[in-house]
Amino acid sequence: MCNMGADERKWGNEDEVSRLRKVIDSVPALIHTARPDGSIDFFNQAGLNFVGQPLERMLGWGWVSVIHPEDAGTFVQQWREAIAIGNSFEHEGRVRRADGEYRWMIHRVASQRGADGNVVKWFGTSIDIEDRKRAEESLGQSEAYLAEGQRLVHAGSWALDLASGQYVYVSEEDFRIWGLDPRSGVPSRETVLGLIHPEDRHGWTTKFEKALHDKEDSADEYRIVLPDGTEKDIYTIRHPVLNEAGDLVKLVGTTIDITERKLAEQAIRQSEKQLRDVFEGIPAMASAIRLDGSVEFINQRWREYTGMSLEDAIGFGWQAAVHPQDIDAYSEMRRAALAKGKRFEDEIRIRGANGEYRWFLARGVPLKDERGNIIRGYAVLTDIEDRKRAEEKLQHENVALREEIDKSSMFEEIVGSSSVLRSVLSRVAKVAPSDSTVLITGETGTGKELIARAIHKRSPRSSKAFVSVNCASIPRDLIASELFGHEKGAFTGAIQRHLGRFELADGGTIFLDEVGDLPAETQIALLRVLQEREFERVGGDRAIRCNVRVIAATNRDLQAAIESGAFRRDLYYRLNVFPIETPPLRKRTEDIPLLVAYFIDRYSRKSGKTIRQISKKSLELLQSYPWPGNIRELQNVIERSVIICESDTFSVDESWLSSRPSSTELKTSLGLAQRLASEEKDAIEAALRDCKGRVSGSTGAAARLGVPRSTLESRIRSLKIDKNRFKAL
Repeated sequence: MCNMGADERKWGNEDEVSRLRKVIDSVPALIHTARPDGSIDFFNQAGLNFVGQPLERMLGWGWVSVIHPEDAGTFVQQWREAIAIGNSFEHEGRVRRADGEYRWMIHRVASQRGADGNVVKWFGTSIDIEDRKRAEESLGQSEAYLAEGQRLVHAGSWALDLASGQYVYVSEEDFRIWGLDPRSGVPSRETVLGLIHPEDRHGWTTKFEKALHDKEDSADEYRIVLPDGTEKDIYTIRHPVLNEAGDLVKLVGTTIDITERKLAEQAIRQSEKQLRDVFEGIPAMASAIRLDGSVEFINQRWREYTGMSLEDAIGFGWQAAVHPQDIDAYSEMRRAALAKGKRFEDEIRIRGANGEYRWFLARGVPLKDERGNIIRGYAVLTDIEDRKRAEEKLQHENVALREEIDKSSMFEEIVGSSSVLRSVLSRVAKVAPSDSTVLITGETGTGKELIARAIHKRSPRSSKAFVSVNCASIPRDLIASELFGHEKGAFTGAIQRHLGRFELADGGTIFLDEVGDLPAETQIALLRVLQEREFERVGGDRAIRCNVRVIAATNRDLQAAIESGAFRRDLYYRLNVFPIETPPLRKRTEDIPLLVAYFIDRYSRKSGKTIRQISKKSLELLQSYPWPGNIRELQNVIERSVIICESDTFSVDESWLSSRPSSTELKTSLGLAQRLASEEKDAIEAALRDCKGRVSGSTGAAARLGVPRSTLESRIRSLKIDKNRFKAL
């Protein structure tokens, strides 16, 4: 059990040695002894238990195995140097515990010398300092974090002892702020005072003495001049430290470098001044708005129009100039938009200095700082009185136009149930809810404008204007002015500004009928509207945004016009986003009875007549006629027939259908194509019968019918006529 070695009996009797051994083994430290050459000859039991090794493995230089590899070399070197000169030494290193974990220990070794002065024994202890090392590391990290934090925010700290009147602590960042070298030691109060700008020194001294007198927290803002002549703006916060008797013994404080903030504030003030100068020069009413909706600034144009001074308008005074019916909704909308950081737009009435209200379009945007925080908003008001009056006029005109349509036009509703018409109406229902551009094609008189109106009425724009323009009826040199408007003086006779049809249709739909007749230069302007949603008035120099849906129509072959260079290919593709073809009446023969009944009812009520039935012969006549003028021609024929009708039975004079071909033969290929299939087949078979099945030649059916041989052969095959059966007749 004894680990003390051979020399232990020299220290006393066995009882004393045993008691000493128990004490040494129970000490909570690693205790060891070594021979003069440094080899270990004893290790206490507490040490052996800590490292989890038997004594045999620790004797001599075996103890090195439990020292951390990163510390062992230095430790052994210092131990050998101590042995060589016989001096005591101290070393901090890590020792491996029995569970394999390394812990920091402080190793202290002292020498015992004999009468001759030579080392006869070494005594050593190793004490666990792990907790202290961790605390030191934590403190070091905290101090490093504090120093780094102070550096990042340009804020230092200091402590001033009032008894000596000198600084007892100055942080690294304070040295940096003051432009002093920390290697020269803590600066004197006189040194720091000498850095204060001469113009600020008296004020600083006054506030400092007041802080001492009041024994309260204080703050000060001043300038310092560094040794190299650089100026800085400084903000200092002071805190008094009192003893138990309430006497002021120290001042501690923070020094903050606010130079960058001051420069930023100066830049902001300069920027705001420049912005205000720009505001003043804007040829429109402009204002700067706080987040609560109050006004911070109004420009000169605002003041001139309303007659209000800046003082009167500041805050919520501006509301006095807004129409009472508009103020609540506009104020709430503007406040809510700014709170969410969104743009806002509204139409409101503003009272001028003459007491009259005019309509303005108010547009506003939020202003955000570099962190994305909303700091204020700006609004610009544009006079739209002329546009509002034009819209009102247009609405009145539309009402009158609809009434006129109800009275004299077939286009108040779509009549018919044929499959081709249902197909068109299905496409109308699909495209109406969108904002897509529509191109309506078809022969004249097929109701293209009616289809356009149906699209508008079923669209989200139905409450807005529907503006119809017949491009073929406007002189070429006036079409651009009619569509896009013109400025005063744009050309001879332009005595005032004129709003074009696109502006009048803003928010609604514009119908460009006969778009294929547009001149080339107007096609270019229309293409810009479709591509960029903006245009310029004739004689104007600014782009005008427009929110208009375009529906175009034509009875021309635009593909042929493109090939001949009369129509732009790119414009065609912009217009032809959603094509709709209106079928001619000859392809809707099953709708003719419905249309006839509809028109008879309309015109009989208009003329005060009572018509109860339709002549069967007349109805058959109307159904067999090809109607080259389509529904418009049918409408005219019905109206004329109602006028001369003398009984309650409706009939039609066959001579009015002047273009109706003979029942015995077809005069031209166009006439042949327009005949009903049954009548056409009868006519061809009659000709083949007369010509004994012969098609070509001067005595053939083709010559008899007045059509090319190839055309007749094609129709014979199409109608499945067996021409050979007529040869035997």
